[in-house]
Amino acid sequence: EYLALQRLTRARYEITSSLTRAKQHFIETLYYRVNKLVTVDKDNIKTSIFGATMLSIVTDSKTIDEIAEMPIEDLIDYLQTKGRGRFSDPETLAKAIRKAVRGSYRLGKVMKDSIDAVLSVYYAEIKTNQKLIKNLDKAITDIVQTLPEERILQSIPGIGSVYSAGIIAEIGSIDRFDTEAQLAKYAGLAWRQKQSSNFDSEHKPMTKNGNHYLRYYLVEAANLIRQRDPVFRKYYQKKYDEAFYSPHKRACVLCARKLTRTIFTLLKNGQIYQTPR
Repeated sequence: EYLALQRLTRARYEITSSLTRAKQHFIETLYYRVNKLVTVDKDNIKTSIFGATMLSIVTDSKTIDEIAEMPIEDLIDYLQTKGRGRFSDPETLAKAIRKAVRGSYRLGKVMKDSIDAVLSVYYAEIKTNQKLIKNLDKAITDIVQTLPEERILQSIPGIGSVYSAGIIAEIGSIDRFDTEAQLAKYAGLAWRQKQSSNFDSEHKPMTKNGNHYLRYYLVEAANLIRQRDPVFRKYYQKKYDEAFYSPHKRACVLCARKLTRTIFTLLKNGQIYQTPR
């Protein structure tokens, strides 16, 4: 079960990485098409550029050109139809989008056709990756629900089904590890000593060895946990205040190291997580 789950979670990790890169390239290309729409959040639009409505706008060349001259009432109706009535303030959204489109520079036909072709490719890649991730999530859920570790890990505030499945798949049986230090070293959450005589450097790089999949899941999970659990929140703030370099990154990694100790103890004892009073 662990190995089967690992095949699925690692495939999901790689596809998620591809999805992230595709979105980054989409945003870069979109800047040429409607540069003001990339910074649309400045107009207080509470919707993602990768939502179904926004994607349909930026990938429909006719709509982009027509929006600049479209009456605001027609644009509101268009957004309500595309968004299936889910927008709470469609008038503000319509005005902001039209302002962004009108404020963007216009491209020549050759350049416009080129950008539209690239956008359509990245749009197709984004939709394909999202569908693949959805299929993998279903397969992951079918396996992880049969493992007792799943209930233990999801008792920690902030760890959902994705991160718990990834952590379980990479750790396997906790009996493989005698101490939490062994588990931390396996995840690559260890630091090189950087000192000379009586000087001990505050900036100590991680070893970068170990299982990078497990390290990724632990760090990402720790960043969510510190937002929901008071113990991890206090520990994060303490490490954040102590750091001189990259305080957020350093504090998240140290929270991941603390999370490793917590997970090791919970899995060894077969108990669920309870926030200390």
